[in-house]
Amino acid sequence: MRKAGTVVAILLLLQACSDREDISEEIKSVDPVDETPVSSPDYNESRNAYFGDLHVHTMYSFDAFIFGTTASPDDAYAFAKGGVIRHPGGFDMQLDVPLDFYAVTDHAFYLGSLRAMADPSTDLSKHEIAAGMSNLSDAKNRRGHFEKIIAFLRTERRAELLDRKVYKEAWDDIVAAANRHNDPGKFTTFVAYEYTASGDQMENLHRNVIFRGDKAPNLPFSAIDSLNPERLWEWMDEQRGKGLEALAIPHNSNGSNGEMFKLLDFAGNRLNSAYADQRMRNEPLVEITQVKGTSDTHPALSPTDEWADFEIMPYRIATTMDSAVPGSYVREALMNGIELKQKKGFNPFKFGVIGSSDTHNGSYAGDEDNYWSKVGLLDDEPVERGSVPLPEPREDGGLYTDGYFRTWSAAGLAGVWADENTRGAIYDAFRRKETFATSGPRIKVRFFAGHDLAAIESKDPIPRAYDTGVPMGGDLIAEKNREPAFLVWASRDANSAPLQRLQVIKATVRDGKSIEQVFDVACSDGGEIDPETHRCPDNGARVNLEDCTISDGVGATELRTTWQDPDYDPSEYALYYMRVLENPTCRWSTWDAIRSGVQPREDLNATIQERAWSSPIWISPYE
Repeated sequence: MRKAGTVVAILLLLQACSDREDISEEIKSVDPVDETPVSSPDYNESRNAYFGDLHVHTMYSFDAFIFGTTASPDDAYAFAKGGVIRHPGGFDMQLDVPLDFYAVTDHAFYLGSLRAMADPSTDLSKHEIAAGMSNLSDAKNRRGHFEKIIAFLRTERRAELLDRKVYKEAWDDIVAAANRHNDPGKFTTFVAYEYTASGDQMENLHRNVIFRGDKAPNLPFSAIDSLNPERLWEWMDEQRGKGLEALAIPHNSNGSNGEMFKLLDFAGNRLNSAYADQRMRNEPLVEITQVKGTSDTHPALSPTDEWADFEIMPYRIATTMDSAVPGSYVREALMNGIELKQKKGFNPFKFGVIGSSDTHNGSYAGDEDNYWSKVGLLDDEPVERGSVPLPEPREDGGLYTDGYFRTWSAAGLAGVWADENTRGAIYDAFRRKETFATSGPRIKVRFFAGHDLAAIESKDPIPRAYDTGVPMGGDLIAEKNREPAFLVWASRDANSAPLQRLQVIKATVRDGKSIEQVFDVACSDGGEIDPETHRCPDNGARVNLEDCTISDGVGATELRTTWQDPDYDPSEYALYYMRVLENPTCRWSTWDAIRSGVQPREDLNATIQERAWSSPIWISPYE
């Protein structure tokens, strides 16, 4: 663990700071923003698909700066619009296609502090612990300084490193940059930050907080104020009451050790309707995929889902300690939610889904064939992230860097269906959960349910679907003698692989227990679904591991169908969401190996199937 150990300290910091002096007097609201609608040229009543990243760290984040990132929020927004940005490792990063929306979400705790230590003009740079910070050379030197600062922050003197002037100037710059780059109708930005809390055993409880308008609190509520996410929700409710609308998005539940979706509140009490109302009021979405792995489901939770083993990161965040599986994955939480709804009358886990990157390079994660990873100088080279052998074996005989970077992913993106590319329209899509997630490619997915949907083959089924049904994120009440139909539709990313299969994932409460089923509903290449297994045949798509070329002429540009559940029961609570899979392609670690002239690691998946997920549709029993 040559490098991994230094990152562990980030979470130790949060535990150490939880009892510092309260700064709530600095957190004040401002006047509400004027939300006059903007009519843009791309306005579409049937809505457009927009892609973005709501999880980006720049030089103001505690860890990003010490690991080499000097990109500002302005640089990050310029990158998202198609500009070139320099990686701390010395190479250029640029998107093939600009994004539609973007949010810088720097860690609120000690915001800007490490950068200020490296600036000789600041008071923080004069502190004894900042000695040498203005002359950070290589990665080893940076890690040494980071460990020294973390050790200091575990002492009683830690409040000396919280300079309120630095904190406020950094936050003001983040807010101003978002507003400078917001361009209604063309490119949307959001004022945002990350609330970075954890439990006492390194359980990840992180959230990104996204504001709707151009105004923001004087300072954000951070883990320094409280490690309890329920206190964050209370603060958000207070801000909403003063005219500042915001939502929080949990991420990396996979590394929460079962804490993100546990069936108890932070104090250990059983969940109740008040908890559910407050959580759903403040957290309508969850981040299902990103650099630190995918949190859809796990083979231990979904043994009949052949595609459950996708980019699993098995550890708690910034450690190599195993993360408990129950309570850590989105699908299980969704299932527990409808079970609670049936038994108790409330649902605290009624989430829509997005993806995002969690880049700490002010950019994005990169693609499988052009991977930028996450933490600057710590993982900018293949040998550092464990995808190619070390020059010499470790002392214990290991051939690769010992750590967790090998489990990371080139992911992900947030997708929304919105009337136009403006803050109000996209934020409203977040609120109604008309959102989807991708593992990186810009796959478009549409998902509707209703009792009077037009057939997918009709001339223009989408307006009818909005008129007579509900889109992803919506609720449908069952009718006693009628079965709903589902409109399921996916279009490939022209810059990625063709589509292989379209699926619907169902969860229902039967005999008091939630169960799941996976249905293939449309197959590429003329394949027919087996009526017993509900699976498409293998379409024959393959990857050449010598050069990562993929099968030509196999797969689909578009898959769509109108589907009905063969096991539907109108008396049951149920939810459905769609998943679409591409043909297999090389994983980033395989690209690293090929370019380095070595064989891919046998203990890593050589290929992956990129994918997209819709938000669910919930069906309540008829009354």
